[in-house]
Amino acid sequence: MKIETQCLHAGYTPKNGDPRVVPIVQSTTYTFDSTAHIAALFDMPTEPMYSRFANPTVDAVEKKIAALEGGVAAMCTTSGQAASLLSILNVCKAGDSFISTGTIYGGTVNLFAVTLKRFGIECIFVDQEASREELQKAVKPNTRCVFGETLANPALSVLDIRKFADFAHDNGLPLIIDNTFPTPILCRPKEFGADVVIHSTTKYMDGHAVQGGGVIVDCGTFPWDNGKFPEFTEPDESYHGVCYVREFGNMAYIIKCRMQLMRDFGCYPSATAAFYLNLGLETLAIRMKQYCENAQKVAEFLLARPEVESVSYPGLAGDKYHERAKTYLKDGCSGVISFVIKGGREKAMNWMDSLQLASNVVHVADIRTCVLHPASETHRQLTDEQLVAAGINVGMIRLSVGLENVDDIIADLTHGFESIR
Repeated sequence: MKIETQCLHAGYTPKNGDPRVVPIVQSTTYTFDSTAHIAALFDMPTEPMYSRFANPTVDAVEKKIAALEGGVAAMCTTSGQAASLLSILNVCKAGDSFISTGTIYGGTVNLFAVTLKRFGIECIFVDQEASREELQKAVKPNTRCVFGETLANPALSVLDIRKFADFAHDNGLPLIIDNTFPTPILCRPKEFGADVVIHSTTKYMDGHAVQGGGVIVDCGTFPWDNGKFPEFTEPDESYHGVCYVREFGNMAYIIKCRMQLMRDFGCYPSATAAFYLNLGLETLAIRMKQYCENAQKVAEFLLARPEVESVSYPGLAGDKYHERAKTYLKDGCSGVISFVIKGGREKAMNWMDSLQLASNVVHVADIRTCVLHPASETHRQLTDEQLVAAGINVGMIRLSVGLENVDDIIADLTHGFESIR
């Protein structure tokens, strides 16, 4: 199936007499005819047995997202942050390190630099434009993985995924990619060498701002038996001695993540949340096309405004990432634009407060146009140095272009500019 068809049909195939729409299985518990059946499921978890880590409704959505990303399996979580956390904890323990590009979402920076540090896991931040030689200097004997964001939030920088995949693989490490903004409609990181793909499904995948969520997709490509990851090849005594690579092959990563981490952390979404997410996924392909079309027109409008100092949108011919976007984002650059208003923080906030159509909210990638001031809101925990490293100017506004008529969006933005003259 083509990806547009997968959005509608992947993950759930009703049998004769079954509901046509993915049903909500609102139950924590599942009954079995024998103890032996349950015991067998602990050896080979092929069907739900407890909703802390598996549910039929969520399972259907996981299968759909795995298909969209070209992966072998997926696991949903209660938030994008939970997906980021578990993706790292699945390969890192106290005393380990991992490498991440510095231009990533501010909440993820805090998770990596502060919270994981308290767990004894070191994050080594690197410049995503660094040379291969510079990147190599960041590798330590205890380095376990490499992390990056396809399209950074809110800097809108485009990652050279192939470069980072080659770098990671040459060091025997997996590459984890946050693909939230492009979604698999605009970019499938697996095709460029990524081994694990994560999303905050709260954003475009849901699209309607009705529930939070995240997902981890196992691309099934990394050789976990390369000698660097004994926890995948040696018996797991916390799970009756199972050897993940031997028992589950190219699904070893996601099964280990589910049966170790989701079992213990329990950050699994409800069936109802998955049902809402599925509704968003069904229209993802057509929504992403319109987001990109609207955002391109708005970015060109902003570029021509005298009140605007700079515009970051890879779809613009003059953008520093435009050429790279031709490789990784051939079908569009999402609906998110970052731009800097002349006059700094106060001018930016006054402009936002004057808008009438666009919503001033702590959210992005919605069907409705919304704005956010990163330096004051989502990234306010960062130091000035970290703001610069994340590509954030204090006058920067993150504009998430929605699905309204683009003329109405531009009229609202024009009103904002007129109000701050």
